[in-house]
Amino acid sequence: MQDFRNYYDILGVARDASADEIKKAYRRLARQFHPDQNPGNKQAEEKFKDLNEANEVLSDSTKRAQYDQFGKFWQQRGFKGEQPPKSSRGWDGRGDRPSSDDVDFAEFADFNSFVDQLLNRRANQDTSPPRAGTRDYYQPGTTKTSYTVPRTTRRDAEARLAVPLEKAYTGGQERIRLEDGRSLEVNMPPGMVTGQRIRLKGQGVAGGDLYLKIDVAPHPFFRLEGSDIQCLLPITPSEAVLGRQLEVPTLDGLVKMSIPAGVRTGQRLRLAAKGYPTTDGRRGDQIVEIQIMVPRDPSPQERDLYEKLRQLETFNPRADLPV
Repeated sequence: MQDFRNYYDILGVARDASADEIKKAYRRLARQFHPDQNPGNKQAEEKFKDLNEANEVLSDSTKRAQYDQFGKFWQQRGFKGEQPPKSSRGWDGRGDRPSSDDVDFAEFADFNSFVDQLLNRRANQDTSPPRAGTRDYYQPGTTKTSYTVPRTTRRDAEARLAVPLEKAYTGGQERIRLEDGRSLEVNMPPGMVTGQRIRLKGQGVAGGDLYLKIDVAPHPFFRLEGSDIQCLLPITPSEAVLGRQLEVPTLDGLVKMSIPAGVRTGQRLRLAAKGYPTTDGRRGDQIVEIQIMVPRDPSPQERDLYEKLRQLETFNPRADLPV
């Protein structure tokens, strides 16, 4: 039986010493007791061997953990000093319990069996080995500890998706990136509206469904009101007076629209069936509101013409003021 030695004392370090402290202590002492530094000194040679043995165990985290587990029994008799040879086993005179100094460790299946015998724990217990299939049966390479692996519950999830008005109107294939980093190819229906939900089967949590909640983003020119689309159309004073056919933007592209002569600011004109699709397949209208815009910096020629117009015009917009 190999002696149990206090490797921490051999290296001169505390039991809670770090790996770096152990390494430094070993290197310092190894240089001091190296045989090349102490030729013919048997004591130094034995010390050097002890240092190597202690370093081999304490510098290995697995071996050190096992050593520390055994070390907690060092205060019991039989765990310090020299062990007698197997042939010298005897009785310590205290009843029928063998002396810990004379124990042959090879007689025990493992260390716990030795401790049980040492502390007389199983004097009245059945010591026959457990049979396969019984509760206490243990097979090497397995563990009796059982673990419960939590199962992820299948559930639906929801994500918000901001969509430009033009894309909400046309729909179609679109690649989107979700907040969790996934990228999905989605076939979006035409005529989407804010608050609408699109179901993506199997894209939720643990096989559940993913619902995309649509937010139609505000547009700088069009404003969606129900199935109608509102817009403001600026025109010049001459276009308002004389009338004209103009190109007006719609979701389908530019459409020609006749501006009647004498149109007023705020007057609303209608483009039939140029609005937003409805659930029954129809389309709303596009409402065009007129805005008469005055030039801020007219050219000299324009100023001359406006001056001549002022001298000629007979229309007085203040003639019917109620004061």
